[in-house]
Amino acid sequence: MKIILACVVSLLITAAAGKLLIPVLVRMKAGQSIKEIGPTWHISKQGTPTMGGLMFIIGIGITILIFGWKDMLAGDFTHLYVYAFALVFGAIGYLDDYQKVKKHENTGLSAMQKFLLQLAAAVAFLSLLRFEGRLSPNLYVPFFQSHLMMSWVVYMIFAAFVIVGTVNAVNITDGIDGLAASVTSPVALFFAVIGGIWVGYSQLGVFSGAMLGGLLGFLIYNHHPAKVFMGDTGSLFLGGAVAALAFAFNMPLVLLLVGFVYICETLSDILQVGYFKLTHGKRIFKMAPLHHHFEMCGWSEGKLVTVFTTVSALFCLLAYWGVAGRFTA
Repeated sequence: MKIILACVVSLLITAAAGKLLIPVLVRMKAGQSIKEIGPTWHISKQGTPTMGGLMFIIGIGITILIFGWKDMLAGDFTHLYVYAFALVFGAIGYLDDYQKVKKHENTGLSAMQKFLLQLAAAVAFLSLLRFEGRLSPNLYVPFFQSHLMMSWVVYMIFAAFVIVGTVNAVNITDGIDGLAASVTSPVALFFAVIGGIWVGYSQLGVFSGAMLGGLLGFLIYNHHPAKVFMGDTGSLFLGGAVAALAFAFNMPLVLLLVGFVYICETLSDILQVGYFKLTHGKRIFKMAPLHHHFEMCGWSEGKLVTVFTTVSALFCLLAYWGVAGRFTA
């Protein structure tokens, strides 16, 4: 019940924050600059306020303090660790968004700057989880209810790059109205459910419920046609939250399932760039990442969001089946 209430409260706070935030962003002239190489019809979105992810960051933060207070008094700060980690990524995204708004271009921090900042944040978070005894180098394998033994050094290297990869995959998915928020909603629901049924992880369930509510509240303003974009502020925060939850639950391999859409989006981008360079100008997709390919095939933004979210939900159900034995044992 606490997780459901956290979802509802976060939705309401986020929706209220949006009412206040959007006019502020408009006055700041924090409009999104659209890439010239993107779909031509996206030019109409030029100037739509960005950095809207701040509204669900606020909603989630207030909610987890309200519903996690009792457990915090008992010494359980797991949800705050996840939030703080995601917040660091949100701050990196905010710096990137601010640079874009300031320059009125779709370029912010350099790729190397973002990578180094993200890598440092990932190592710090993993070290904290290890210190708290919430992380194991024995990699849990869904469906097989077994573990792959790894040394701490190998695990930490693997984990840091998985986190950075996940964060940037969510960022790539944020390309059309409502897509990243909609695709991530089933992921948040998945973590909320397992947080609710596995003893000792209720704080993560509260965070996940608040995350789901925040995304639903944000979609009030971000559904097509979007009144505001989440920006890198929001997408990097979400990527950090998803990655942090997977590691806080000590089952990072579940990202292969709950993050299936993110992976497809990222692979389409990598394949497109690699094939273009190898063949000196040929392309696999009409445009990358994958959502732009389907746009070029004539899919509406509404259809894209519906299909991609359905796929995400189905893979989250598959993920639940894969880990159910672990949480009911």
